[in-house]
Amino acid sequence: MNKRERFESFLANQPVDRVPIAFFHHFTERSEWLKGIERPDIFEKNIEGHRKSREIFDPDVIKVMNDSLMLMPVDLSEVKCAADLPKLKAPAPDSPFMQKTKELTLRALEFYKDSEAPKYVTGFSPAMVLKTAASRIPDGRKLDLVGFLREDPESFVKALDILAETIMHLNEMLIKECGAEGIYFSVNNQNNFFPQDLYRQYITPSDKKVIEHANSLSKINLLHICGFAGLTNDLELFKDYDCAAINWAVTIEGVSLKEGKKLFGGKPVFGGFPQTGVLDSGTREEVVAYTHKILDEAGSVGIMIAADCTVPTDLDDNRLEWVRQACIDYAKK
Repeated sequence: MNKRERFESFLANQPVDRVPIAFFHHFTERSEWLKGIERPDIFEKNIEGHRKSREIFDPDVIKVMNDSLMLMPVDLSEVKCAADLPKLKAPAPDSPFMQKTKELTLRALEFYKDSEAPKYVTGFSPAMVLKTAASRIPDGRKLDLVGFLREDPESFVKALDILAETIMHLNEMLIKECGAEGIYFSVNNQNNFFPQDLYRQYITPSDKKVIEHANSLSKINLLHICGFAGLTNDLELFKDYDCAAINWAVTIEGVSLKEGKKLFGGKPVFGGFPQTGVLDSGTREEVVAYTHKILDEAGSVGIMIAADCTVPTDLDDNRLEWVRQACIDYAKK
């Protein structure tokens, strides 16, 4: 099988010649995220990272990492109370954010033009975009989003709808104009930031709206339930999200790939490795043993090896080949 055939068989819950792998790391430091518009050096570092990474490792799944632009700049300067939430300003189609995102995607994917691997871009849920924006207001104010949601759910939902429309426009541009083939859609409600009943009633619809639109553009969109840096999620919140395959933080949630596959109704799942630890610091023998342990438990059908979330930025990409070779050797057993 080539990479595309193997990946398509994974998504179809069909046997593969060996299990594919999908590891991703950022190309800029966390302190540099969201600074690519005003800092051309960070923007270029982001793109150059893709080139250097490709020189070392030919991935089974390609994902553009938009570190320098993530998540999305949202102007909350007019939001002082819950009723003001619909006054937020999301990036316009001709904004620097949209233009630079398009440029980054086109330039990054150019490094992979000769690869048959599927090509993804990162997408974020409206709630994640809003929560991030609320924590980064330039004047230092902190918005009580949970309090706002309780006080005025109608205004809160209107704000999410504004962001959903912007995200949908962005996704459509990246797929139709940039050569991306699917959205790697990131959602979370880490450490129950929003009470679960409120999340289901008022936030889930905006997640599903974005997913439904993405599915009208591509049938291979992936769901990433983000457990970044050890923050947990209740997987039950997302078990009916209509994506082609599901990833979550196996280590943090304490839900194995085998258990998660049952939870998500038999859909293809991916993950298995912790975000840090054996992959970035273990010996080759330890990495191989860990890979085989995952496959012993989860099997090889509808399974892709990945990590809980992004792996360390400075990870030696040569180590990813250890995992791939471990999958190849496992298939020969």
